[in-house]
Amino acid sequence: MTKIYGIIGWPVKHSLSPVFQSTFLEQQQINAAYLPFAVAPEQLQQAMQGMLALGVEGFNVTVPHKESVFQMVSADDDARLIGAVNTVRRSSEGWQATNTDWRGFKAVVEGLAIAVAGKKALLFGAGGTARAVLHALSALGLETVYICNRNPERRAAFVAFARSSYPSLNCESVSWQQDEVSDACAEAALLVNTTTVGLASDQPFPFELSGAGAAIDAVYKPDGNTAFCRAAAATRSAVDGLPMLIAQGAESFAWWHGCARPDCSSALKNIEQQLGRSAVHLPGWQGH
Repeated sequence: MTKIYGIIGWPVKHSLSPVFQSTFLEQQQINAAYLPFAVAPEQLQQAMQGMLALGVEGFNVTVPHKESVFQMVSADDDARLIGAVNTVRRSSEGWQATNTDWRGFKAVVEGLAIAVAGKKALLFGAGGTARAVLHALSALGLETVYICNRNPERRAAFVAFARSSYPSLNCESVSWQQDEVSDACAEAALLVNTTTVGLASDQPFPFELSGAGAAIDAVYKPDGNTAFCRAAAATRSAVDGLPMLIAQGAESFAWWHGCARPDCSSALKNIEQQLGRSAVHLPGWQGH
């Protein structure tokens, strides 16, 4: 019997998840289908009940449902700390959930093959994705995370959350100003953007980004050329959110099927070819 998996979001028709999840299913020779389900926010509860009744085995969760679904499932420790879920599976007690966004981000850092343990990072943003990235930075053993966000109240609240939840991390606030950003860039081995700044095609990233190391944008664009990547690429190896998207999907796949994480590099190459974009170099993914 063909098992059903999918992704829920609003909108969801442009999602790349069905493309690479289908690749993973073929690689592992699993008899299953992965489908996009467009679920309006006001119909989320009914959709969750309907999928359980219909025998759907598991699904990914994308915007705007990650925090809402979190309230309706039995979440694991990682997801509870992050406060959002992106991966759900059926169990005898109902829906179980985890968050693989942080594992996907961690996989990209490992793919870039840069040493970050004991180093410093500059994180832009203070929302759900920032919380997933922070979780990964803690797991990767960073020493300091500089946190920069436009809204001073949100930034202060996020820094307080970070300090209480990750006592081993030294978390410092950076105001939305070029001089403070430049000072943080000079010390940071890794820059990460989780804000929506630069999603509009003509919108530049508001800061000059200097310093050596790597830069990862959680946002992806079909051509890979996000405003953040353009701002960082002069001095750093910069990648957009496509590798992270594929890696979190691979981590979801492994969690659903109880297997090792499938090969992300071939899935990435496949989608790069479909999108007609230049290849991202992730040496740490070779041979996996």
